[in-house]
Amino acid sequence: MRFLLLLAVSLTAQPIELKVAAVQFRSSFDIADNTARIIAHLDKLAGGGVQVAAFPECAVTGYHTGDAIDATAGQLESAAARIGEACARNRIAAVVGSVYKVNGRAYNVALVYNEKGERVERYGKLQLAGEKWATPGNHMALFDLRGVPSTVIICHDERYPEFVRLPALAGARIVYYISHESGMKNEEKLPGYRAQMMARAVENQMFAVAANAPGNIADNSGSHGHSRIIKDDGNILEEASIYGEDVIVSNLRIKAGKLTRPLKGVTAEWWKQGLGQLLRDRTKQLD
Repeated sequence: MRFLLLLAVSLTAQPIELKVAAVQFRSSFDIADNTARIIAHLDKLAGGGVQVAAFPECAVTGYHTGDAIDATAGQLESAAARIGEACARNRIAAVVGSVYKVNGRAYNVALVYNEKGERVERYGKLQLAGEKWATPGNHMALFDLRGVPSTVIICHDERYPEFVRLPALAGARIVYYISHESGMKNEEKLPGYRAQMMARAVENQMFAVAANAPGNIADNSGSHGHSRIIKDDGNILEEASIYGEDVIVSNLRIKAGKLTRPLKGVTAEWWKQGLGQLLRDRTKQLD
């Protein structure tokens, strides 16, 4: 309950002005090169006044579909440390897709850094979408970033509304969504992708910063772009192209006011139980 009180207090005064970016980043399988390019984006975006930047699922490693990922835990931790140092140097926060290896397991993760370069969340994707190499995560995300209660989900997680609704009940006002969705060869999936994050925003009165990987124009492989920044009423503020390595930026005005949704009616007890689990589990570490 103390954390809920802190969340409520954090947005009871003046509206917060937050400049955010979604980077439609094209990864290779070269971790060193990906890391260097992520840092170059952070350097440039910070110079333009961006306060939080989001990068797609597995931006650090490239999105793997095989049985295993060759990258060592040491390589991954080194990349994570360099990104954290870049955040601290530039006073910019970031949400970056990567892989975390520990105790013989690999997780598809979102690394969340504050403007001091401190990692405030390492969220493991809860609902996998065929990643044979990955272990599901063990907690929903709830953290403070630039003074705004926030959460993060990864790709297939968007199909499970409770992963956003429960953080919203706890006061989250922004959901960062990082993904490597299907490519243009699966064009029939695009309307659903578009609708889902718009729905997560409007149904929870939350802003959504969605960073997806771009498509590859040569063979329509990869993903399909369309990274988006979505207002808390479900309307799209900015949207990227399909194939471009675009960077979209928006100034969000996050109003003070009531953060929690009414826990009434036939589902009230169910939501209260879910909220309790979120708050109990939010400090769990991947192991």
